[in-house]
Amino acid sequence: MSQPCLYTTQLQAGLGLIEETQRLFELYEPGMRYPQLFAKALESGQFPLVSARRLDNIVRECFGPRYLRQPGVAERLKQLLPCLDSDERRQLLLLHTARANMILADFIREVYWPRYTSGRDSLSREDALRFVENAVREGKTQKPWSKSTVRRVSGYLLSACADFGLLESRRSGPRRLHSLRLSTRVSAYLAYDLKSQGLGDNQILNHRDWQLFGLERSDVKEQFKRLSLEGLLIMQTAGDVTHISWQHKNMQEVVDVLAGY
Repeated sequence: MSQPCLYTTQLQAGLGLIEETQRLFELYEPGMRYPQLFAKALESGQFPLVSARRLDNIVRECFGPRYLRQPGVAERLKQLLPCLDSDERRQLLLLHTARANMILADFIREVYWPRYTSGRDSLSREDALRFVENAVREGKTQKPWSKSTVRRVSGYLLSACADFGLLESRRSGPRRLHSLRLSTRVSAYLAYDLKSQGLGDNQILNHRDWQLFGLERSDVKEQFKRLSLEGLLIMQTAGDVTHISWQHKNMQEVVDVLAGY
């Protein structure tokens, strides 16, 4: 039986890092691992206000786990990101950051979206603190965290959500929730990415990654209808049975199409 994925404090190494990530993708070359990317970033002069130690930490603890862990992800994002608008870029980076930081993914799914759909308009530090305290109490961390660590991680969760456009950016008081509408291109990317993992059609429709964007199965089917209208796939539904005809053979094909979309 596989071990459960435990929460870590890795988010403290960097939150959204939107601008830094975009610069690193500009420097990235296919096949690079983090030592080569760090060396190139250090030599580039594109991070003049960042110390060598901090830059190494960003590449090793943030960029690496998010974009270098799975083969092909960095190559695809390097091609696609320059073709997207700022909201689409944030959505794609949110997807991969949440996959690499389970605590952020669960906070968004279990706290942010329930608060949003209930009609509430803000999240507070206390909301995040309660979530982290419960996680520690339920044994979701490798070892119990100190009160200071719990407070720090609570702040990281809110700040990361702000970086990705889910919350307003402010340092004190409740943060207002921002609306997020999953873009067609990011929806197509995610659908084909899940397909590339060998998942079946129903597994894709039910996958938890969609919940990062506030979507349940019925919402995902609506997304797929839009993708069908755009010619990116064909969805056929009869009662509870859904069949998807995938118009592109692999992720590279769909990235090529989305880059010119």
